[in-house]
Amino acid sequence: MDSRIRLATEADAPAMAALYAPVVRGTAISFELEPPDADEFRRRLREVLRLAPWLVLEREGGILGYAYGTSFRARPAYRFAVETAIYVRSDAHRTGVGRALYGALLPCLERQGFRRAIAGVTLPNAPSVGLHEALGFRPAGRFSRVGWKFGRWHDVGFWERDLGSEGDPPREPLPVAAAWPGP
Repeated sequence: MDSRIRLATEADAPAMAALYAPVVRGTAISFELEPPDADEFRRRLREVLRLAPWLVLEREGGILGYAYGTSFRARPAYRFAVETAIYVRSDAHRTGVGRALYGALLPCLERQGFRRAIAGVTLPNAPSVGLHEALGFRPAGRFSRVGWKFGRWHDVGFWERDLGSEGDPPREPLPVAAAWPGP
């Protein structure tokens, strides 16, 4: 089966909302309490694409997963760090979708000029930790009892990965269009 990774468009919002809704409703992986609708996904997509790519993996007309980079923190000195997020449809877990998405996202973020990728993972989540560590992320810290969902506290671990060289000074990050190689 052929699959392709491309930049998400607003037309993908309903599929992404449908993929994400069971994560919100049934797991502590997301700290959202109500699933966002397609309109909210469109708004989020527009916001993310101003800074970094939002990618989807499409196979046979369906979206199996998505990954994106977003601002790590709002203050300007943080502008060379980007937080990553990835979600894979439940029936596509452990099929290489996550690895493929990150395999496209991380090089694009590096071409843009970001220097550090940071991923937050609700713990425990061995599959997500395994994916991040297999792709070169290393543990950076843990916050205990920071998310209250399903009647209990949840911890969040953070992983980080270098992007690009450590040369100083860094160049300002490029727009997505200048770094994304695909159509």
